[in-house]
Amino acid sequence: MDLGYIIDVVLWLMAVLLSLTVHEFAHAKYADWAGDPTPRRQGRVTLNPIAHLDPLGTLLIIMVALSGFGFGWGKPVEVNPGYFRNPRRDWVLCAFVGPLSNILLAVLFALILRLAPIPDPESLFNNIFLLFALYMVITNVGLAVFNMLPIHPLDGSKVLSGFLPDVFDRAYWRWQLTYGPILLMAALVIVPVVTNGAVRPIAWVLAPVRDTLLKWLLA
Repeated sequence: MDLGYIIDVVLWLMAVLLSLTVHEFAHAKYADWAGDPTPRRQGRVTLNPIAHLDPLGTLLIIMVALSGFGFGWGKPVEVNPGYFRNPRRDWVLCAFVGPLSNILLAVLFALILRLAPIPDPESLFNNIFLLFALYMVITNVGLAVFNMLPIHPLDGSKVLSGFLPDVFDRAYWRWQLTYGPILLMAALVIVPVVTNGAVRPIAWVLAPVRDTLLKWLLA
């Protein structure tokens, strides 16, 4: 197996695992700060990646790194809004800090790339540290944009619910809990597989936003 390919796979895995770890840690840390002891009891207020890995999600992450196709996830942080000092506000912010942490990571590594002396694009791909920084930018922008989709169980569904009046919020969550995961799985997997990749709803929605953010960050 080509050494360059192995290095590429390892760098992608490191970028995804680090990004997911920070994402889940941000949820856990905010919930802990807001008064919910659940994440700390479950050992989630940590930057140890092992605490945030989901077996199936991690396997799919590895498949993504090897094949370039698919998706994966970390272990969701369990929270109990009943413990929050301000349940409605903290419910929204606890969800939002996950994608926000990914945006901050993307900005940090984009700054590293901007400040690094890169005479030409080829030199970027020959430098393992700069290549990792590039993968961190791409991964974190992708995670942030994807997780802000207003579909349960993604963070965007919780963020949106915080801005809805109570009467609409209850109806919204009844719909989300019943149909959200089905809709997400259909858009992510079923439709692309059935159409042999010709129809990819999530990519159509997210690609313009993701590409715009990458252009802003990487110029």
